[in-house]
Amino acid sequence: MDYRQKIIEEASVMFRTYGIRAVTMDMLAANMSISKRTIYEVFSDKDELLKGVLQWMVNRQREVMTKILSESENVIEAIFKMLDLMTDHFQAMSPAFQMDMKRFHRNILDNPKELKELPYYSNNSEILTRGIKEGVFRDDIDIEITNKCLLEVARMSNDKEVFHPDDFLNRDVFRNFYINYLRGISTHKGLDLINRYDKQENSTIHK
Repeated sequence: MDYRQKIIEEASVMFRTYGIRAVTMDMLAANMSISKRTIYEVFSDKDELLKGVLQWMVNRQREVMTKILSESENVIEAIFKMLDLMTDHFQAMSPAFQMDMKRFHRNILDNPKELKELPYYSNNSEILTRGIKEGVFRDDIDIEITNKCLLEVARMSNDKEVFHPDDFLNRDVFRNFYINYLRGISTHKGLDLINRYDKQENSTIHK
């Protein structure tokens, strides 16, 4: 493993644990027992490092998503598995990390091209395409437009100015928005599957 990969993996842990703003290059270097100069030889600044971390997270999640898609009986089952995984992933992130992403790196979250490269948002086109082939999503939908709408759903459901955290859990907001949007593009077959997996999910949650 080269220094670039080691730095990215360590920064990923520290960012998610303490937040982006709280982690300095000095802290990262000390944690890795290397010089700060070594880090700057690989990354020009913290923004470049953050982009490297996010890209690494995307690549890892793509591998996980590909595995889930290949092992699921249908794309609806895969979606519910992904939603559970995403919930676990976000719960493992510190509130400081999520807040820093919104406050100081809004250009990433507000840019559709950047947002669709974030973890969990990069597989929507593949999911929609497979869903059409399986007959669970309508074949008259425009994949590109629908994907953009799903990105907007993701962004809006995570916006504290739209939903106050005391009123809704992010998990419930995103899940309800996403699943209800999928209902609108689903065939009867797709709706039956959504209802089945949604019922199973609710039964598990309320046990």
